[in-house]
Amino acid sequence: MNLKNWMYLFWTTLAVGAAGSLIVGLLMQWTDTLNMNGATDILVNIAVLLGVGAMVSVYSQMGFFAYLMLNYMGNGVFSRRTWQYIQLGLAVLAWLELMFFRLFVGREGKGTSDIIFGMILLVIAVGVAYFKVKMTHSSAWIPTLFFMTAFTILEIVGVLKIGVDQATLWIAAPLIACNAYQILILHRVLKPQNTYKPPQQQGLVNE
Repeated sequence: MNLKNWMYLFWTTLAVGAAGSLIVGLLMQWTDTLNMNGATDILVNIAVLLGVGAMVSVYSQMGFFAYLMLNYMGNGVFSRRTWQYIQLGLAVLAWLELMFFRLFVGREGKGTSDIIFGMILLVIAVGVAYFKVKMTHSSAWIPTLFFMTAFTILEIVGVLKIGVDQATLWIAAPLIACNAYQILILHRVLKPQNTYKPPQQQGLVNE
């Protein structure tokens, strides 16, 4: 990962987050009763939506690089199979935390909303993992599922505590889009498509 590749990943992820926030925000406002008084209000509203999406993308990138470091250390400390089991177990625990533990243990959840969000996140994570495997190697299944579930839930937990579905949707949509984009594009950033060959080694960076 050189500076040029990192800058490409940074700015493209920034664009994904800004676009995701803008689209979701405008759709939410279109179904609401928000009134815009003139072109100034419209431009300010668009600027706010883009700004929030940009900040969410930076937050997503922090989580992504934190996972890359964790994955690197995990592969160094544990065997490949053991580290996969650990990631799978942590992903399941994070998913259960979102859907059930917050409600029945911490009394923080919102029941149906958390369950629906958890199911949607799981479907998206499986879909992203499927495409990651198609583009790289079967060993990318568990790391992708782990990142898309455990790290997304960890990143979104602060918004979930607010307990407002609209706020959760506004932040979660661009965050998930940024996470999915980064995990899917990583191998293309590190190695050009015309020279890339799916490796047989473990590790998300090589997957």
